[in-house]
Amino acid sequence: MAATIAERQETIKEIVCDILEIDPDEVTPTSRFKEEHDADSLRAIEILASLEKEFGTVINQSELPRMVHLEGVYEVVSEAAGWKN
Repeated sequence: MAATIAERQETIKEIVCDILEIDPDEVTPTSRFKEEHDADSLRAIEILASLEKEFGTVINQSELPRMVHLEGVYEVVSEAAGWKN
């Protein structure tokens, strides 16, 4: 059941959009959660926890500063999960 990069990116986008309560069409790979979508630190932690659960991995909270947009989130999750890009 190996997911493709596109499938993983879509899952991450769905999780982020659900938590931030935004339409997927409103978010781009580089749109910044805090500045463009009014995310706060509590939502960032909620995203992190949901990603850990979804992908069965542990992500250190020190990675939160890198998780400011979808590209950053994917990088952090892929490193934590040991995915080969």
